[in-house]
Amino acid sequence: MAGVCVPWGAEACRLHFPIRRELPVSFALPKSSSMIVNDNLSAFLEILPRDLRHRLLNDPRRNQLVEVIMDLGRPPEARYLGERGGQYLRNIEVSMEELEDAQELVGEFGADNRAGIEGTLHRISAIRNRKGFIVGLTCRVGRAVSGHIDMLYDLLHYGKSILFVGRPGVGKTTVLREMARVLSDEFQKRVVIIDTSNEIGGDGDIPHSAIGGARRMQVPKPSLQHKVMIEAVENHMPQVIIVDEIGTEAEALACRSIAERGVMLIGTAHGEQLQNIIKNPTLSDLIGGIETVTLGDEEARARRSQKSILERKAPPTFYFLIEMRERDYWIAHQTEKSVDMLLRGRNPMVEVRKRDEEFKVVIERWKSYDGQGI
Repeated sequence: MAGVCVPWGAEACRLHFPIRRELPVSFALPKSSSMIVNDNLSAFLEILPRDLRHRLLNDPRRNQLVEVIMDLGRPPEARYLGERGGQYLRNIEVSMEELEDAQELVGEFGADNRAGIEGTLHRISAIRNRKGFIVGLTCRVGRAVSGHIDMLYDLLHYGKSILFVGRPGVGKTTVLREMARVLSDEFQKRVVIIDTSNEIGGDGDIPHSAIGGARRMQVPKPSLQHKVMIEAVENHMPQVIIVDEIGTEAEALACRSIAERGVMLIGTAHGEQLQNIIKNPTLSDLIGGIETVTLGDEEARARRSQKSILERKAPPTFYFLIEMRERDYWIAHQTEKSVDMLLRGRNPMVEVRKRDEEFKVVIERWKSYDGQGI
């Protein structure tokens, strides 16, 4: 079968063959591409009331447990991966005493109302009343999953910055954690993680082994994340910076500053699709920023467009953007080209990366993308 010339990456042209295929043979798969999960569930269950602990420990679906909700005056609820809604664990309502017992077993809650269990990746988030007392807990199971990296292992060889977007719970932080390990241990890069909520490296001063040899910088307050990002570059000479939940203009500007210094940046942002970032005035700088341009009459006629159009005003901070639609269904963009096509009202060409029935990664290259489905 004849090859097809496509402009992906730094080269002017590379040949790719069948549309549906496994990872390119020019790239070696990671040393361990099978999915391995380490959730340290016993430590998570210790913070729960005794009856809930016993029930979940004997639950055949415990490996799919996502989080346990404990709200004062309501029955506790468990939520599972792949299931809509939750399931009550008992009829008896959660008491203030049970909430206080759970608080004593977790670390101190930060300014973002998040805490953790030392030595684990579990995250506990608090809901407070107007007087500041905790009246609800969201206890999320943190899992170290190795094997996700084969979904984008080939892209790491480019050494380009990558931005992940996706709804909460789709696995963005899990992917960041494994990328930190692979880039530091296999690619031998100097990796620094900006861990604002201790969600990537876990609670405590010693980071979780899931991040490999990557270093971790903690952030005293969420509002200081952008300053710690710049501090990491200026003080610790990283080749790679990893940051979760880019959400403010200051953080977007810090990302651009880091990228312009030649540092590879791996990050996540709020949104489900590339269009969400384009339309978000706070985060649009991550994909180059958007400005209104007024065309002359001849240019407007040549383009068959209105005189006032939207254009990208600068190179994007992130060379690649990956929409994580599901844990095993991703859409990969070459950011600059996709943004320009979308602003012109045209559908860009993308890569669909997913797993087949045998759990192998399959890439469908250059499918037309309309922002909703493929």
